[in-house]
Amino acid sequence: MLGFQFSKYIPGKADGSNFESLLDLFKQLLLYTSGDMTEAMDWMNELDKQHNITNSEYGMGDFIEDLKSKGYMDENNRTGEYEITSKMEQAIRKNALEEVFGKLKKSGKGNHKTKLTGTGDESTADTRSYQFGDSLNDIALTESIKNAQFNHGASELMTHDDLVINEKTYKTQTSTVLMIDISHSMILYGEDRITPAKRVALALAEYIQTQFPKDTLDIIVFGNDAWQISLKELPYLKVGPYHTNTVAGLQLAREILRRKRNPNKQVFMITDGKPSCLKEGVKYYKNSFGLDKKIVNKCYNEAAACRRLGIPITTFMIAEDPYLKQFVEEFTETNNGRAFYTGLKGLGEIVFTDYAKNKRKRF
Repeated sequence: MLGFQFSKYIPGKADGSNFESLLDLFKQLLLYTSGDMTEAMDWMNELDKQHNITNSEYGMGDFIEDLKSKGYMDENNRTGEYEITSKMEQAIRKNALEEVFGKLKKSGKGNHKTKLTGTGDESTADTRSYQFGDSLNDIALTESIKNAQFNHGASELMTHDDLVINEKTYKTQTSTVLMIDISHSMILYGEDRITPAKRVALALAEYIQTQFPKDTLDIIVFGNDAWQISLKELPYLKVGPYHTNTVAGLQLAREILRRKRNPNKQVFMITDGKPSCLKEGVKYYKNSFGLDKKIVNKCYNEAAACRRLGIPITTFMIAEDPYLKQFVEEFTETNNGRAFYTGLKGLGEIVFTDYAKNKRKRF
């Protein structure tokens, strides 16, 4: 018996596996550095020195060349500096989507289905008689021919009464406002809360764009004030020297949704759960110590206002403080909305609370 002869396997540059593993690490570092290519690459080089993440067959120079050739980074003609491309931005969003929602099971096909039937987007197994105004494209041809043969025999032509239509379900469109807390508390006491917040925001944005392409998505950030940003700006978000004006964020979200003609509207809010600021006229009322009743009650009022308008709020709580969780619980209950609670370490366990259906799950 000849048997088998084993030798050490050394992946070559063409194998691509080392590039993919380095790319995954690089995407994480870009998220931590708010899209700063130079800082992220410095971290890559430092990690390579300490942990030998490259080898003699595939070094950091090869990785950079592959980033350029594969369209993940480009050179700025004016400054000569390297910048990440739209392909890299999308890759970061997809990576966040898999990390955040990879554990959550998909339900249905994800197109906001309703129980109503009629002239909709998706065919069902049901049929009905043809009515004036129905599209000819919706005629169930096989079933109609069977009806004609059954009613008249093979020699007679098909009549209006033989025609049946494939029933369809309505699919709804939804207008979503994504709110992101960029207050100083998101990096306070050495806790990096903004990176997991960005990861959730990127995942939600990618999920909505890919699964519900007909939906609208508006993104706002809130600190002392609230303002809109573009999807392209998401990976580059940084925390400012701000307090947390949750009320201003919710008011802007309501104003944006008020202008939408779509009847289905919702708010996703990503925060560490501690409102600490209000704007009164041209001045700011601030209190960073604990939960100020004046500020908290304004937040509850906004939650109730959204509920009256049929706008559910889904809160992603990026913190583990018990008293902050209590605020989010009461806020979510007031809105009859939903809440996700997650820690800071890799978005480990996600706890989901749905007050509208009185459900609580862990992922």
